[in-house]
Amino acid sequence: MIVVFILGYTLIALEHPLKLSKSASALMLAVILWVMLAFGGEGVLFDPEAFRNFFSDQAGRTYADWISHHELPERLGDISAIIFFLLGAMTIVELIDAHEGFRIITDRIRTTRKLKLLWVISLITFFLSALLDNLTTSIVMVALLRKLIAERRERWFFAGMVIIAANSGGAFSPIGDVTTIMLWIGGQVTTWNIIVKIFIPSAISMVIPLALISPSMKGEIRRPDRASGDLRNPTTMAERNIVFFLGVGALLFVPLFKELTGLPPYTGILGGLGLLWAVTEMLHKRKNEEHRSVVTVAGVLRRIDTPSVLFFLGILLAVAALESAGHLAMLAGALDRHVGNLYLINTVIGILSAVVDNVPLVAGAIGMYAGAFPTDHYFWEMLAYCAGTGGSILIIGSAAGVAVMGMEKIDFIWYLKKISPWALVGYLAGAAAYWGMSMMVFSL
Repeated sequence: MIVVFILGYTLIALEHPLKLSKSASALMLAVILWVMLAFGGEGVLFDPEAFRNFFSDQAGRTYADWISHHELPERLGDISAIIFFLLGAMTIVELIDAHEGFRIITDRIRTTRKLKLLWVISLITFFLSALLDNLTTSIVMVALLRKLIAERRERWFFAGMVIIAANSGGAFSPIGDVTTIMLWIGGQVTTWNIIVKIFIPSAISMVIPLALISPSMKGEIRRPDRASGDLRNPTTMAERNIVFFLGVGALLFVPLFKELTGLPPYTGILGGLGLLWAVTEMLHKRKNEEHRSVVTVAGVLRRIDTPSVLFFLGILLAVAALESAGHLAMLAGALDRHVGNLYLINTVIGILSAVVDNVPLVAGAIGMYAGAFPTDHYFWEMLAYCAGTGGSILIIGSAAGVAVMGMEKIDFIWYLKKISPWALVGYLAGAAAYWGMSMMVFSL
């Protein structure tokens, strides 16, 4: 099963050269691993005699029934909580964007100085990512950069800092990154604790690269010519403000909803989506069908990045199969024996997330150490930081990086030379800061 997982993950990593969607690879990988598990593990599939005996053996059929009726539904239930949360959050953000609600922020940026603009963009990205999520924030900020900076090569430096700032901002927020959402929904971290403990390391991981890049930011930027038909949607300023504040309020209310009711976060996000859906239907009920199809939830749902959601589903199911088979427990034992130090284990996981997607890494870590550490243990806190910010080291190491790379056509080698060294320094500095803060707490 491990060999099959590695082969499947290789297909995912080689998505662009092979022209094969990573979502397709992830879904096929998940199904194959669960089939192997239902057949009793890899030993059955590669042993013809054991394969024949499996179907004639009542114990084998009973095991397969247990997998299909108990183990798989239980795993799928946990994964569905993440998927429904992502779908709700993505729909709310797309609805705000459809109303051009983010112009409330972007229209207030007027500076043309490169250095000042770099800091303004980075700080906005950092905090906006904590409120929304790093992927959506990156998309919004790149769209903003196109309205502010005409030269593509100049935008690349700003886009590189958008990736770093978005991943850093998402790491300390329970709703800012898929990995922190996984840890939060799974009960490994709580809302206020993760914000308090990870904010400073996350800020350091952004500020240090920003300070190192700043000396090269001299002079003024040239703004693009504003097209006469720039307004995309038939919304008024009042409608834009209503949807923006109601949508952001719904996202911010989710952690409080969880604390007040004890219900899982996806119920809060779905409730917020339902409220926003009803409000937008009433706002636009007198508009013609062409306009309504752009600014209502029914129209916005067509813009949701469904392949990414299916990728998360596939990869999480694949990791769950390895966990059910006991492979992740064995990996945890190997890490404990050969690395031992939990801080170093997390640091390695963060660096690995620059090469492979952080979603399966965090899912694997949760599977490996589930039950080993209590809620808000320093292992989970540092895992949220490392998995969230380590992806900035390479442009393909995070969803935010891949999105920005696709939108701006940033060259992989250019990012490796110009941004990766500073991202690595910031990542290690933030990890060291968290390590030092934990040692101070333990010594008190």
